Amino acid sequence: MIYLASQSPRRKELLQQIGVAFQQIHSEIDETPWPDEAPEAYVTRMAEEKARAGWHQLALDRLPPKPVLAADTSVILGMKILGKPKNEQQACDMLLSLSGNSHEVFTAVAVTDGIDLSVKVSRTIVQMIAFDRKVAEAYVATGEPMDKAGSYGIQGKGAILVENMTGSYTGVVGLPVKETADLLQNLGINPWPPSQCETD
Repeated sequence: MIYLASQSPRRKELLQQIGVAFQQIHSEIDETPWPDEAPEAYVTRMAEEKARAGWHQLALDRLPPKPVLAADTSVILGMKILGKPKNEQQACDMLLSLSGNSHEVFTAVAVTDGIDLSVKVSRTIVQMIAFDRKVAEAYVATGEPMDKAGSYGIQGKGAILVENMTGSYTGVVGLPVKETADLLQNLGINPWPPSQCETD
């Protein structure tokens, strides 16, 4: 078993999908980007800090020590980091900035056993269809964008706004399963499918 330092239902579902036994724990950090911090450096730092905070939380909650996994996802338009919207107006404006444009989605995954900390980063390019304010407002009214980086969920109704993508679908959802499996296998935890398949 591992600990998932996230309350995200999407990350929970993706870990279940690859057969990893886990327990969710809280991990709170300051997610403010540093001045001029590059997007990949930012998501990497966030995932590492969340993993370390999760490990610290084990001691506070008197939980048995087992590896802690954490992740961070950011939507990047140009060099601007688009986080979760604070209100419906911001969500609508964020969506309109993505309309008809391509953007990057970086998701970093970090795992620590209290001694070593390893991290991998997934990068995906997403092209959005062109849509107007009426469509953006209708999508915001569903409530789906309000807890999503970039104000959309590719695994939900937001999928209709995506024209195509290059990279990891699960990375855009919030936990790239290939990178996650690689990190866990390095700790001797083997999700399904196994890393090596014997052939005749």
